[in-house]
Amino acid sequence: MTYILAIDQGTTSSRAILFDPAMKIAATAQEEFDQHFPDSGWVEHNPNDLWQTVLRTSREVLKKQGASASDIPAIGITNQRETTVVWDKTTGEAVYNAIVWQDRRTSAYCQSLKDAGHEPMITEKTGLLLDPYFSATKLRWILENVDGARAKAEAGDLLFGTVDCFLIWKLTGGAVHASDATNAARTMLYNIRTGMWDTDICTLLDIPLKMLPDVRDCDGDFGETTPDVLGASVPIRGVAGDQQAATIGQACFEPGMMKSTYGTGCFALLNTGDTIIESRHRMLGTIAYQFGGKTTYALEGSIFVAGAAVQWLRDGIQIIEQAKETAALAERADDQQEVILVPAFTGLGAPYWNADCRGAIFGMTRNTGPAEFARAALESVGYQTRDLLEAMRADAEDANLGQVLRVDGGMTASDWSMQFLSDILDATVDRPTILETTALGVAWVAGMQAGLYPDREGFAQSWALEHRFTPQMPADTRDQKYAAWRRAITGTLAF
Repeated sequence: MTYILAIDQGTTSSRAILFDPAMKIAATAQEEFDQHFPDSGWVEHNPNDLWQTVLRTSREVLKKQGASASDIPAIGITNQRETTVVWDKTTGEAVYNAIVWQDRRTSAYCQSLKDAGHEPMITEKTGLLLDPYFSATKLRWILENVDGARAKAEAGDLLFGTVDCFLIWKLTGGAVHASDATNAARTMLYNIRTGMWDTDICTLLDIPLKMLPDVRDCDGDFGETTPDVLGASVPIRGVAGDQQAATIGQACFEPGMMKSTYGTGCFALLNTGDTIIESRHRMLGTIAYQFGGKTTYALEGSIFVAGAAVQWLRDGIQIIEQAKETAALAERADDQQEVILVPAFTGLGAPYWNADCRGAIFGMTRNTGPAEFARAALESVGYQTRDLLEAMRADAEDANLGQVLRVDGGMTASDWSMQFLSDILDATVDRPTILETTALGVAWVAGMQAGLYPDREGFAQSWALEHRFTPQMPADTRDQKYAAWRRAITGTLAF
């Protein structure tokens, strides 16, 4: 049997998934790793944890299936985006922990750049807003705050990469220092119009160009693993950042198609074809995918906390033991209580982009308990998605945009959450048979390149619906609930 190995390196765990010739999941291995919070608003990972969990899960999934490297014609890699790693190109050791996409330590520096009038230039070139979310100011922070880092970087001894790039370098034994266009587009250093690292932005942030990786197509050649990784060399033939990989995995290949992924955060992408929409409502212009040298663009809305709100219920205030308990709790919540959670634990993403505000809860009474907290956490995801959809509709000047939303990610297994999402959006929500669309996306790219999987049209035809959710909530209830959410947002931002 032949398989494609998909490596899915996420924010809280690493997974390895084997897909069979029919693009069905044959085996999965997953391992969580520690999160580090050294200061308020700071989030870090140990880069070695990322590498070792990828290595162990990749070996474990082969063992589970009784497969060997000779059964794997290609590997696809997808990853948490924006997370920043800087390492010594001689030793391969990181000079500092990976600074995670959620980290807000550079908010003051970003504000100083805004105050100096640099945001319009950066947005024009990168499609992004000037925010700590993206890699560029994280990279600069490492160069400024790690002893000797800047001198070594300028001497050409340090390399920068997002997580995909770091893993490719490790997997190939340091032979390949490359990223793909979708990950490069999230660094705030890459010009998505010219397809090149932008010298103006690098000069502004004092980033040495020699640190930056080669940028290739999603279906490019990223070298081969060293034999010690899996027992024999295997080509790496598909790479995409997690949200773009999910867009591919959902077969959103036509302009106007839209998907939303619910993992640690929530990320909605709208395919805009060969057009970069310049958002007037603080959405992001980005690259959806790049095949064969042709770039397809997207409009994206990013929510920092979705599944992380459920993790907070479990790990923070400890009112649940497992995530799956939240739906049953939410069903028991008191309908007379309008408890609203604004999960701005690391600031608010689109369309607000406020790095400094923090989470808030509104509407608590003496009777508020675990059930109401659970419902508020799940509802917050639907409210935030509506914020994104409203902004996208305004940007595209199309009130009917997003009448059908393809969803994926761990939270979509909850029927309660998906029904509320459909209700609050007043839109159809389609859940596919394969929820692991992020891994499926890069598996298909790698498998297509290896000649195992069909072309784009054939893959799109293979997309299969598992369940369709349609709106059931009365319009006046929907409007009242969303108005309450908007008041809660106003209060949070004011505080």
